[in-house]
Amino acid sequence: MELSDPDYAQGPEALEMLQDLELLELTEEVKGLAEVLVREKLMPFPCVSGDAIHVAAATIHKMDYILTWNIQHLANPNKRAHLAMVCLRLGLIAPQIITPDLLMEAK
Repeated sequence: MELSDPDYAQGPEALEMLQDLELLELTEEVKGLAEVLVREKLMPFPCVSGDAIHVAAATIHKMDYILTWNIQHLANPNKRAHLAMVCLRLGLIAPQIITPDLLMEAK
């Protein structure tokens, strides 16, 4: 988990905020979608951790949003349309990937 990385300064505080949340199961379907996302060059390698598995889990578990500050690989406007197309081809609906500040503006 990225938040448990000792180099991530806000890790302990962020992990504490998340301790009561339900975790999404990393099923074979999630792992398979993560592989597709890497193969389609939507997400960087490796497909078993990081961005690819996060997006795959949120997609398979039908989450509405992924909140992130990662503009390069996740909340990248150029990748949103590509993700939507890949998901559509697979009969899935892509979650909206946005930064927390944009979610607050939408309210």
